[in-house]
Amino acid sequence: MSDIEADQGPKSTFPTYMAEGYQLYHEGLYKKAIESYSTALTLQPDDKNCLVARSKCYLKMGDTENALRDAEASLKEDKSFFKGLYQKAEALFTMGDFEFALVFYHRGHKLRPELQEFRLGIQKVQEAIENSVGSPSSVKLENKGDLSFFNKGEEVRNWRPVSVIHPLMGELKQQNQKTTRSERTTKQLLGELYSDKEYLEKLLKDEDLVKGKMRGGEKLQDLIINCITYLDTRTELWRQQKPIYARERDRKIMQQKWNKTRQSSISDPTRFVLKSLEEIDAALTAGNPDGSLKKAKEVMKTVEGWSEELVPNKKEVLGNLHSCIGNALIDLGEMDKARDHHQKDLELAAQCKLPDAKSRALDNIGRVYARIGKFEQATEIWEEKIPLVRCGLEKTWLFHEIGRCYLELERHTEARDYGCGSLDAADEIGDEKWQLNASVLVAQSEMKLGKFNSSVTHFERALDHAKVLRDNSAKDAIQKALHVARQHSTQ
Repeated sequence: MSDIEADQGPKSTFPTYMAEGYQLYHEGLYKKAIESYSTALTLQPDDKNCLVARSKCYLKMGDTENALRDAEASLKEDKSFFKGLYQKAEALFTMGDFEFALVFYHRGHKLRPELQEFRLGIQKVQEAIENSVGSPSSVKLENKGDLSFFNKGEEVRNWRPVSVIHPLMGELKQQNQKTTRSERTTKQLLGELYSDKEYLEKLLKDEDLVKGKMRGGEKLQDLIINCITYLDTRTELWRQQKPIYARERDRKIMQQKWNKTRQSSISDPTRFVLKSLEEIDAALTAGNPDGSLKKAKEVMKTVEGWSEELVPNKKEVLGNLHSCIGNALIDLGEMDKARDHHQKDLELAAQCKLPDAKSRALDNIGRVYARIGKFEQATEIWEEKIPLVRCGLEKTWLFHEIGRCYLELERHTEARDYGCGSLDAADEIGDEKWQLNASVLVAQSEMKLGKFNSSVTHFERALDHAKVLRDNSAKDAIQKALHVARQHSTQ
């Protein structure tokens, strides 16, 4: 508990008060937790994690104004701070500001599309809008209805931010003119998010609404346009970021191979390349795809000028750099260019007969196809990668992604089979999070196949994992789906 004294100030350290607040929060003692977090903030006033933590407490107590204030304060220095974006969306949703909440859930989903919490936020806002309002162009959203079902406070995991672009109206119009996709295809690619796109487009027609500004001064028109642009380009609805373990594996494998052929000269090219690759990956991980791309292109230009006598594995180095450039382009939304670079990586891997590089290239090409909604091509590429899988974690991730693609294609038997394969692999390595993900995939597939008893069983298992992980967002969504599955199973 907080122990500030008027004359002495805080008696303990910032981490101690943070830990105390965390414990009190999970015991449901929100007022006392706020005292601990407030004491911590006297020691580090701008700590954004502490501000988010206190905001969650305020939200639990129904003090939405202070909850929003702290969430916005956490974003003051870093507009792409993931926890702050999520908490701001949660506060706005609880206040009944559904259209504003939708904007920030979409912004978070664009920055970190593999996190399910933002997707669930979008879905619950959509449901709230459908239950609360009619045409958004003629009806103002009001603070009505019982929203207690949707209140959540669990934090979501670490992320890698991506730059957010706010295009002008003219740019959006120009982009739409270039789009040749039919409305039917757009519906297929966006799926459940298509209704969100329609809703945002209607909001954009409301001249009085779009002239307004957010509490932080941001123009609502810019935020809406940003979300529509994102939906037009259709990033994936689930985790498609190449797992960190895969990037680390690629780097370790390359380092092991190159250490065998290292030259002892003063200007060691191998040391230069390995150091450069670490810097390129660090920039991408830190949310700086522009910096990562620039560095990768500079290194590639240098390597291209080297002779194969100086660097016997020159093609392998170039393939890795093409992979780095492609990954940066994915984060920048330039999917066609990204695919070209990953395709070059694949070609070089074939020339050099490098199975690990081939696996990496297939992995990334599949990600590009999935992000633009070409699920058939994604499954073909990823299925070619299966014989090259090296570990259980990679297998459970790959099978899960293939299964999700088949679910999008409404090929529910294949989705169920790959979901089961993902679940088996997750069980073998004892990964709780992937056990949850795979169980949900199997449950969803079984429900589509009309096998409701099996669906109930897998949703129940997923719910157990969500409780162990303290993932309240997943728990709420699973409980809702489980209720529906149980209703069908008793009919």
